[in-house]
Amino acid sequence: MNAAARRSRRSWKAHVLGAATVTALLASTACSPSTGERPDDRKPSGQATTPSTPSTPSIPGSPNASAPGATPSLTPGPGATGTGDNGATSVCADGDLTITATSEDAKGNPPRHILLTATNTGTRACNVYRFPHVQLGGARTLVPELEDSADPAAPAVALAPGKQAYAAMVLTGPMDEAPAKSMYVRLQDRKAGSNAGESIEVALPGVDTLYYNDFARVTHWMTASGPALRFVMSS
Repeated sequence: MNAAARRSRRSWKAHVLGAATVTALLASTACSPSTGERPDDRKPSGQATTPSTPSTPSIPGSPNASAPGATPSLTPGPGATGTGDNGATSVCADGDLTITATSEDAKGNPPRHILLTATNTGTRACNVYRFPHVQLGGARTLVPELEDSADPAAPAVALAPGKQAYAAMVLTGPMDEAPAKSMYVRLQDRKAGSNAGESIEVALPGVDTLYYNDFARVTHWMTASGPALRFVMSS
């Protein structure tokens, strides 16, 4: 074989091998072995990807935040001032009650032991809390509570319409006395020491003047008059 024929044959083989190589490369890139995606199906590397919107964190104390598994309470907590909304019993105020004072001493003796009776004259139930704030005449301080009469487990007495609660008062002890020609009672709110409503003027029990001194004390409200009086009648 002459030299020209050999060159022609080598050129033809090179052309065949080159075409086969290109065909193999195209076949190998036509489908990704790991994903099966075609190159045309993939996003170009320069195309921006829309980020997902991050979830909004729960901020403690925000209106929508709540403790895990907790059910928001609609009833006011202890110590909160309320009007009976959401099922809670309201606090008795001056417009809900009438209060009377009677002497528990023998007829003809000056009143020294007083029974206060609060009657619910309204149309809804309400609570009287702890003890009444009693102002005697021009005294600069209220009558202190008789602490032994307190029931820490039951700071309030619930009064349905027409029902009554009782508090007893002792006015004097062995010391000088001061005169009082008026008596005002103010009810407490849920918070200890607070007031609910306005003062209620209470008629004196059959006299125009009461006498009191620093020995005066008043019991907490109770559901019966007997237990209230037992705290003061021995004084």
